[in-house]
Amino acid sequence: MRKRRIDPAFGRALHSPSRRDALIAGASLVAAPFLNAHASETQAATTAQAVGSNTEWASYGGDKASSKYSPLTQIGPDNFSRLKVAWTWRSADEEIVRTNPQLRTWVWESTPLMVGGVLYVTTSLSQVAAIDAATGSTKWVYDPGTWKRGTPSNNGFVHRGAAVWSDGDDRRILFGTGDGYLVCVNAKTGQPISTFGDGGRLDLTLGLGRTVDRRYYGVSSPPIICRDVVVMGSKVHDVPVVHPMPPGDVRGFDVRTGKQLWVFRAVPGEGEFGNDTWEGDSWRSTGGANVWTPMSADDELGYVYLPFSTPSNDWYGGQRPGDGLFGESLVCLDARTGKRSWHFQIVHHGLWDYDLPAAPNLLDVRVNGSPVKAVAQVTKQGFVYVFDRVTGRPIWPIEERPVPQSTIPGEKSSRTQPFPTNPAPFDRQGVTENDVTDLTPELRKEALAVLAKYNYGPLYTPPSLEKPTIELPGWAGGASWAGAAADPETGTLYIPSITSPLVVSMVNPGSSAAAPYIGAPRPIETLDGVPLWKPPYGRITAIDLNTGNHRWMVPMGDFTHPRLQSLNLPSVGRATRGHALLTKTLLIIGQEGTTQRAERGTAVAAAFEVRDATLRAYDKATGKVVGEVTLPRNVTAAPMTYMLNGDQFVVVATGGDNLPAELIALRLP
Repeated sequence: MRKRRIDPAFGRALHSPSRRDALIAGASLVAAPFLNAHASETQAATTAQAVGSNTEWASYGGDKASSKYSPLTQIGPDNFSRLKVAWTWRSADEEIVRTNPQLRTWVWESTPLMVGGVLYVTTSLSQVAAIDAATGSTKWVYDPGTWKRGTPSNNGFVHRGAAVWSDGDDRRILFGTGDGYLVCVNAKTGQPISTFGDGGRLDLTLGLGRTVDRRYYGVSSPPIICRDVVVMGSKVHDVPVVHPMPPGDVRGFDVRTGKQLWVFRAVPGEGEFGNDTWEGDSWRSTGGANVWTPMSADDELGYVYLPFSTPSNDWYGGQRPGDGLFGESLVCLDARTGKRSWHFQIVHHGLWDYDLPAAPNLLDVRVNGSPVKAVAQVTKQGFVYVFDRVTGRPIWPIEERPVPQSTIPGEKSSRTQPFPTNPAPFDRQGVTENDVTDLTPELRKEALAVLAKYNYGPLYTPPSLEKPTIELPGWAGGASWAGAAADPETGTLYIPSITSPLVVSMVNPGSSAAAPYIGAPRPIETLDGVPLWKPPYGRITAIDLNTGNHRWMVPMGDFTHPRLQSLNLPSVGRATRGHALLTKTLLIIGQEGTTQRAERGTAVAAAFEVRDATLRAYDKATGKVVGEVTLPRNVTAAPMTYMLNGDQFVVVATGGDNLPAELIALRLP
């Protein structure tokens, strides 16, 4: 198998003298912004940015590096199981949904911030609330009225959090809304900042170079603030339901005034870098390639790190031929100017909905004895891509390897995809008969019969018209938007992941002129509820990013079924998303429940079930469970922790939709 090394400046292989010349030029382009950033370090990380402390939780991921780490130690392995509920807070959405029963929220995916003794949390309906962090009492709630304008695109009413910014007495909470606005409110009062934008809000559907239908454009994840610039992504409908589709451009706004400072084109325009990777005129109408998930930033360098998604149409690219920068790419921008410092395309011409699902983790490590400022990007397909976050150069070689090719008329799949040589994959990839369960001869025979119904193969096997195709991992498999947690003291990355396959059939949408084919995804059938695959079905993997070596892997949660009860199996893990919190002494994981189809009048909707609703603590060195706390319902977002009045709290979001949406705060008795 021919393998080619990656040009980190362009995310493709070196295979010609002209490409080698381009690498030299690319290296120069990378170095220049680094030197400029380094020269201005003394001006960076201004006091206006210095929000939070070691006892607080001032960013969605704990810090702008998305480490999900706190150095607090009051709660440890010896007392974790003694945690008790200190207070609970019911979502401010509850009253609105009660009086408007036609509204349906998704599970509550928000992680609160805690600054100055106050929690700030967003709700599924894009409200924001301030809560006393000691008692759980409401201080204020601000409702931007998103729910009055119809259900947002993609997952509907879902939201993950806000950002906080301070300059002296001026403290602000900023968040995007499901209907495409950036809102800025006073942290003390909850009232809009009148001098920001248009009375405290900006219409994000404007200034994109296209007419954008608000029904297909919104925001569900928090912005990132770096050097007084608010960096905003978006969520865009995955299927090309209109022509042209909304673009996934990322923009920077002045945190004080709301003035737009720059725009980075997710699909480069004519004459812009990367435009030649969109063959023909496909760049004119292709949308998506947006940053829907949380982002990360390095205030010292002045860089923001953006995980881009798949251009629409997710499973068919016949109308967007070419590699398609910056789809499914990790992009590093200068926060002040929006200029690209470096990028790496992780999937060329994506056909699997393998958008980058989580904020990259920034941490400092030592590789072969030398210090490296690293950035690690976890993926749905089970890889970790690790780069020098200053230059974009891979820490370990990444090879372009041949992959199976599409047989769908009009499709031009990429001949190669980039494979990291280190670290090894953290979850199951691709499908062979060897992956099918062998827990009993009967189960294996049944599983092989099911497998024969489908098209399957190694990672990056493209969809087919002949048979439905199994993707393993699927769009929710591997690492999801929950991401990973990074220990800044040891350089260890902790990744919750699930073996979650997906079946994709290609269908003709009929009257739609936007695309001749779209993907119709569905879960693969099971063996009366038993997965087709060998366990574990959910796992946690610890990877030492100083070496790239796996330190340990343990099953995450447990799956029980009558057909397995007589086998006396050890834990086999459970295939639902896990959310991580890391402290100096513990790895804490909250795992979601299950989703079932439910009839709601004439509509079919999702209903969320409570399943093993437990918050577990693991030994960071071994993965051994050292404590657990039972909750009334499953965790639905990343836990966070803080210290207040001598007590360490752990707070988790739970519920949503058909279950009570509630924050639960735990502390020691």
